[in-house]
Amino acid sequence: MADPGSQRAYRAACPGCGAPVEFRSAQSTHAVCAYCHSTVVRDGATLSRLGKMAELFDDHSPLALMAAGKWRGRAFTLVGRLQYRSGSGTWTEWNALFDDGTAGMLAEDNGAYVFSLPAAMQREAPPAAQLRVGNTTAIDGKPFSVASNDQVALVSAQGELPKLPPPNQPFAMVELRSADGEVLSIDYGSQPPALSRGKAVLLEELALSGLREESAKEEKGRQFTCPNCGAQVEVALAGSKSITCRACNSLIDLTQGIGGELRHALQDEPVQPLIPLGTTGQLQGAHWEVVGFQHRLGHEPGDSDEQFGWSEYLLYNTKRGFIFLIDSQEGWSVVKPTTGAPVMTASAGSATYLGTTYQLKESYEAHTDYVAGEFYWQVERGQKTFNRDFAKGASVLSLEQTPREVTWSSGSTIDSDVVAKAFKLDGGKKDLLKRGDAGPTSGGSGVGCGTVIVLFVIVLILLLMVRACRGDDRTGGGGFRSGGGSYGGYSSGGGHK
Repeated sequence: MADPGSQRAYRAACPGCGAPVEFRSAQSTHAVCAYCHSTVVRDGATLSRLGKMAELFDDHSPLALMAAGKWRGRAFTLVGRLQYRSGSGTWTEWNALFDDGTAGMLAEDNGAYVFSLPAAMQREAPPAAQLRVGNTTAIDGKPFSVASNDQVALVSAQGELPKLPPPNQPFAMVELRSADGEVLSIDYGSQPPALSRGKAVLLEELALSGLREESAKEEKGRQFTCPNCGAQVEVALAGSKSITCRACNSLIDLTQGIGGELRHALQDEPVQPLIPLGTTGQLQGAHWEVVGFQHRLGHEPGDSDEQFGWSEYLLYNTKRGFIFLIDSQEGWSVVKPTTGAPVMTASAGSATYLGTTYQLKESYEAHTDYVAGEFYWQVERGQKTFNRDFAKGASVLSLEQTPREVTWSSGSTIDSDVVAKAFKLDGGKKDLLKRGDAGPTSGGSGVGCGTVIVLFVIVLILLLMVRACRGDDRTGGGGFRSGGGSYGGYSSGGGHK
């Protein structure tokens, strides 16, 4: 019996260089010649050359063409790759060909992955301008939250592809997320707009073979000279979009790729993380490396005088992606960006996610004031977000919003002793990690705003009494500074992809 796969395959000579170009799926319309990078379009048995595709930027992804795996019991092979750029950075989508000839897409998503399939709508997709970030809309009767709406452009491509928008021509891409963790993407790069629906997936769940070996990374290609001080900077993290120079603390933008135009911003007054960059530890049953650190400040809307600060450690595991270890004045917590979109009440007093309802604890504006290490998104000093933190017991949920994107994160509080043990921090450093460790953040834990006000009034009265007793006119001096009620903002990593 003939192999069904071989009956689907079609091979012809590249119109540009004569090398063989193969189409394994009847649904594929384009391919990029592996030899001369010609963009080839298929029309029946005829191949036509549209032009030449730009070189791929090296994202150091563990994925590779012809890597094979299984998703929901269906075998697939990665046969193509699309590389995009938006205002938030760059990301990659992989064309996955199933054994039955249908196709799916494995895409990067906030340091993780989403596996999606082509979809259709019962009605015409609304114009991109109507889908405002943060709003809720119904797609075929199912509610979705608009998570991002951005202008993107194709940078480069490789292999066999079911679609190929014109390179370097911006078009709208909107992402919507549901309460049950579904991701719906609307790609306005074609007419009618192309839709796909998917859910989050771990690479280890796909049982992939043929992955790119660590030894295959050309580390020498990931080194460059700092544009500020001239020191050597080495990029170790796959897909980094920002990095800091260890010599001068400059924050460097890598979104143009190494060899492209590197933008940098000076950073003074460096903040020393309690857990050094490069430290490895074990949390949640996996080994993690501290690859990034940022310090952030928050304040109540309209009141920037009283601020509170917290620190965020970006942790990386090759197969699980990224999580955040948060150090705030209320204690430590571990969080990860969610694939789905929790549902808030109209008053925003609570939010429900995966059947659990969380109560609002804080609403505040935040910005980043110091960055160190590497990040999978384009982080900038001074980046501003609006945050809402929710909690139920030891579980926490957070919303972070910018004009272009809404990101949710979820996780739980942990004791400082767990952090110290995970990263093998002993002695004085272990003591520095201790916070309130008040335990669950719901109920009566922590000090309420009313209590703080009463204490302030009492202190003020005592100071006035002391001054009166002394008979002088000196004040007690100093202003009240809030200890803050933030869980830390749970930075999502900014950009959608």
